[in-house]
Amino acid sequence: MIEPVKRPATKSSLSSASDRVFEVVILLLASVIVLVFLMSIWQLGKESWPALQKFGFEFFTSRVWNPVTKEFGAASMIVGTLVTSLVALAISVPLAIASALYVSEYAPRWLANPVGYLIELLAAVPSVVYGLWALFVIAPVLGKWQTSFFTNPDNVKTLTQCSELWAQNKTNLQCFFVPSAAAGRGLALAIIILTVMILPYTASVARDVIRLVPQDQREAMYALGATKWEVISRAILPYARAGIMGGVILALGRALGETLAVAMVIGDSQDILKSIWGNASTMASVIANQFGDAQEALHRSSVVTLGLTLFFLSVLVNYAARLIIARLTPKGIQ
Repeated sequence: MIEPVKRPATKSSLSSASDRVFEVVILLLASVIVLVFLMSIWQLGKESWPALQKFGFEFFTSRVWNPVTKEFGAASMIVGTLVTSLVALAISVPLAIASALYVSEYAPRWLANPVGYLIELLAAVPSVVYGLWALFVIAPVLGKWQTSFFTNPDNVKTLTQCSELWAQNKTNLQCFFVPSAAAGRGLALAIIILTVMILPYTASVARDVIRLVPQDQREAMYALGATKWEVISRAILPYARAGIMGGVILALGRALGETLAVAMVIGDSQDILKSIWGNASTMASVIANQFGDAQEALHRSSVVTLGLTLFFLSVLVNYAARLIIARLTPKGIQ
């Protein structure tokens, strides 16, 4: 009996089999990401449940954080997180876009690459180095300015009025910018250090997307007699705005979650925010400072609830970013 000769596998069948294997591998890897996301929510939610069960929604609206009396409210930390992140973002974005435009459009090639490298190098510096630099370099300068403000006779009336308001846990717009301490540490120092830390994220992304703008668009504008600024404002920035916004959101996410450097300089005060120069705290700084010392179950659960709140805040920011970027992206490249 003659057995039929088996034909070797064709190239198309081998390719089909490898494609199926590759598809399964990619599906498994993507599933791991989803699994980690769901497990994070489950674990944080389980640890946070005692605090949420006891305080309910009041946990997010109360300004009292007192481990001795077992009263915990996250309002001050939420406000501190949003203020430090948004103010730092407002300061860093114009600087980042300006540096990206200079490197991409104005600087000669021999200077553009070193400057771009130095900006990106800021993102590689460890957080603890930023914290030490802020404490040893910036804090003494701020402290001297605050001391001179306190010793100036012209400011006695303002300080008296603001001190009375602060004693009642109140403030106003004028007192918000009046120093409440002379140590240099506090909310303002945290904003300054965050500004420096998040600047390279927006600057690097903005530089890359600006360089991706087709050269034909620039030449067409110049052919119509446009100036350099008109080319930038009408041909480059509108085309690159979606990518720039992506860099801005990336920097915002970095600012929201920054822990060590902020914890070192912000002063770790859970009181109501009275002055931009006073001590404050963020959700990340409280987690870093108190998680290891939280021996009571309710205290530990409250600290973990801060982590859960920060987790959902980051997810919300990223989702909002996708919606904004989708609206800003030119229709031709969506």
